[in-house]
Amino acid sequence: MNFLSRRIAHLDMDAFFASVELLRYPQLRGLPVVIGGKSEHKPALQADGNLHFSRLRDYVGRGVITTATYEARAAGVFSAMGMMKAAQLAPDAILLPVDFGAYRHYSQLFKTAVASIAPQIEDSGIDEIYIDLSSLPDDSLTLAKRIKQAVFNATGLTCSIGITPNKLLSKICSDLEKPDGVTILDMSDIPDRIWPLPVRKINGIGPKTEKKLASLGISTIAELAQVELSFLQIHFGRGYSTWLYEASHGIDHRPVMTRSEPKSISRETTFERNLHPRHDRDGLSEALMTLCTRIAEDLKRKGYLGRTIGIKLRFEDFHTVTRDITLTTFIADDISIRQAARECLRRVPLEKKLRLLGIRVSTLSFAHSLQVANVLAQAELPLDF
Repeated sequence: MNFLSRRIAHLDMDAFFASVELLRYPQLRGLPVVIGGKSEHKPALQADGNLHFSRLRDYVGRGVITTATYEARAAGVFSAMGMMKAAQLAPDAILLPVDFGAYRHYSQLFKTAVASIAPQIEDSGIDEIYIDLSSLPDDSLTLAKRIKQAVFNATGLTCSIGITPNKLLSKICSDLEKPDGVTILDMSDIPDRIWPLPVRKINGIGPKTEKKLASLGISTIAELAQVELSFLQIHFGRGYSTWLYEASHGIDHRPVMTRSEPKSISRETTFERNLHPRHDRDGLSEALMTLCTRIAEDLKRKGYLGRTIGIKLRFEDFHTVTRDITLTTFIADDISIRQAARECLRRVPLEKKLRLLGIRVSTLSFAHSLQVANVLAQAELPLDF
């Protein structure tokens, strides 16, 4: 297929976690709401039948914000911001705990709805997907409206869609008209719509690269596009400088991958306070058990078994260590994962307090594939010469 004939959409749910919570608590619509609290921040039913909601100013700890409503974002509160810092900006914002079970449910609902219209989908996260629209007969705006309506009918939630010739541009465009927006561009629109944007709008340019580009006098995508490739190669690696150059010109040949195999499945938790390996043994054991249980649930839901179990420890001085063990058989149950994780823990000197614990399962294989292989290996098949 010719590159210029491609129509790739990026669909991004609007403030997804917060929007799911507003379905549950519609009385909070229009208010600044922050998601990222703990179980004790769950709304409490009062004697008069009304719900009491926690406020961000009441939060104490080292947690970070998972997401926030657009009203909270208007106050300067954004995802990944520390709770204590956010409380200074929006002390009266409503604080709700995270409910990943509900978010996964709505994630599946919206993806199923989109697949009924455009089945060529690349799952890019719990709240976003890429969609290849190239082979569909309807025009882009008609398709976007149909998809948005299908998502709303299935979930009651809104989404924003960018449609362009490639994934890179569509990712940028889905963010241009939020919330509940549609942006459709072709390559000729790049100078007017893409180049004026800051370089950080390109997915793949992080804070470090943004800072380095700024030191070179490059802050917009237009300024990046005007730089010679040879200049970029002086300051960045050959491969990355080529990518920067092409990205600034809207070039991206990546296909929509309708099936993506994960290399690993992991979970981690940052403790509200640093935990001592001996004095806080019960708390650490509970955290380990919770992580292993959740990973086992992830493996079951996605249909995988794993053979390599790893741990990640971050100490109070921010020093981070990892250890892993590869088993002789594939596993997916929480007890086996926990046993392997404890074997890894025995290989680490636990003398300082811990601020983070993580568990990872890798060397993955589909459970169904292994079951079939085991059946064939154990079956007494007749010789058929």
